Amino acid sequence: MKLGVLFSGGKDSLYACWKAMQHEEVACLITVVSKNPESYMFHTPNIHLAGLQAAAAGLPLVEVETAGEQETELLDLKRALSLARERFDIEGVVTGAILSVYQAARVQRICRELDLWCFNPLWHIDQEAYMEELIDAGFRVIVVGVFSSPFDASWLGREIDRRTLDDLRKVARKYRTTLTGEGGEFETFVIDAPFFSRRIAIEEASAVYQNYNGILRIERAGLVEK
Repeated sequence: MKLGVLFSGGKDSLYACWKAMQHEEVACLITVVSKNPESYMFHTPNIHLAGLQAAAAGLPLVEVETAGEQETELLDLKRALSLARERFDIEGVVTGAILSVYQAARVQRICRELDLWCFNPLWHIDQEAYMEELIDAGFRVIVVGVFSSPFDASWLGREIDRRTLDDLRKVARKYRTTLTGEGGEFETFVIDAPFFSRRIAIEEASAVYQNYNGILRIERAGLVEK
């Protein structure tokens, strides 16, 4: 089956893509670029680098823009999936949804309308086992957004390695946050994955942070040999 992967550049969509590759053919990545940083549906931090990640993965990218307005942004998602089907003959769509019923239900509805199969390999996954496998498999993931206490500015740019995962466990126990950031506590960006031919090197970045709310914007990045 030929699949398109809903792609944000964060760890969940990259991991879902990797899992899909183990069973089916991933024909393209699909990114919806929201002009609204508060989009209900779409990841926004560093979405402008989706094309660089697609190049690292050696996969074509279908990219559409949306104003990011609640519910109407779904029309742009439907347009993106239709374009992917038209260009790459996809028969199904892969998402990185873990717990968000809001997002999963809407993607599934659009897939039904377009007669596309919807595959959610992370849905209700054991979050600790997932984070362990992410590291073991060779994914290199950095935190590029924080949106709740106790995540301060020191988390921005931090790589999710064993030490960071231990700290996330402590935070989750004390503050009842999710281990994966699925509750909106933090956002990520993948700089390397098992299926990347080259890794991403961040050359210039700037951080904006205030009151447990911050973004690391990657201003300049390139591909380098592993």
